[in-house]
Amino acid sequence: MYDLVIVGGGPAGTSVAVYAARKRLRSVIVTEEWGGQSNVSEDIQNWIGTPHISGANLGKAFEAHVKEYADDVIEMVSPARVTKIEKTEEGFKTTCDGGKSYGSKAVFLGVGSARRKLPAKGADAFEHKGLTYCASCDGPLFSGRDVVVVGGGNAGFETAAQLLAYTNSVTLFEFNDKFLADEVTVEKLQKNEKFKALTNVEVTEVLGETLVTGIKYKDRGTGKETELPTGGVFVEIGLIPNTAMVKDLVTLNEHNQIVVDPYTQRTSVEGIWAAGDATDGRYHQNNIASGDAVKAIEDMYGYLR
Repeated sequence: MYDLVIVGGGPAGTSVAVYAARKRLRSVIVTEEWGGQSNVSEDIQNWIGTPHISGANLGKAFEAHVKEYADDVIEMVSPARVTKIEKTEEGFKTTCDGGKSYGSKAVFLGVGSARRKLPAKGADAFEHKGLTYCASCDGPLFSGRDVVVVGGGNAGFETAAQLLAYTNSVTLFEFNDKFLADEVTVEKLQKNEKFKALTNVEVTEVLGETLVTGIKYKDRGTGKETELPTGGVFVEIGLIPNTAMVKDLVTLNEHNQIVVDPYTQRTSVEGIWAAGDATDGRYHQNNIASGDAVKAIEDMYGYLR
């Protein structure tokens, strides 16, 4: 019986693991990969204290930090995926793929989110054939082409900035009537003559034969549909919380995010805390996930001790 099971190796789970080790809470951290969503970022510029770091290197740093303090207190299980968490008489039972399970007095959920798929005709058929959800993985393959980015949040504009370094042009589409990215980021890209951005439009179809050759998009104000030739489509339209393993245990909101008390990060079930992209917090960033996770572990320590 562990004091704590930590699910997730992103900024939230890592923060809890480091603090749990230093507080001598016997714990196990289970993660599919270290770094979480950060792994797809080529250059992270807002991780406080580190002006520039790649997502892959940040993930390695997370793992190294936990190992530094793990000693005989923290068991590290990776790669592994948690499939279900159940309430028991003693506390909780956390089951992984393959059937391995861990008993604990408390659980921390830093489970993050997965990429939201583009709901356009042909999108599924052309995934990995010119349509991608990972610019840092596939971007260089589109060198010299005219490409499209779908999504006007920070992720979409960061993807566009990355692609402008080696593509012929980038056209960005935002479904809403205004961009959701930071104003400084928007202003910087709009000064680039190779960049064009449209708001209040919906990508309705991805075109092509063997590979992507174009898209169709609709002006949501007028209803007019336009066809645009393109050599690649990069999708950045948000995330879906990885909360299936607790859908029958804790309270979720209409977006399947875990409802937490922002004062303590407690969920609706006593003994379970959560932080990061899978929660209903108003903002989601690495720094926020880490800070909320520290808040959670401080509250957990009082609960357990």
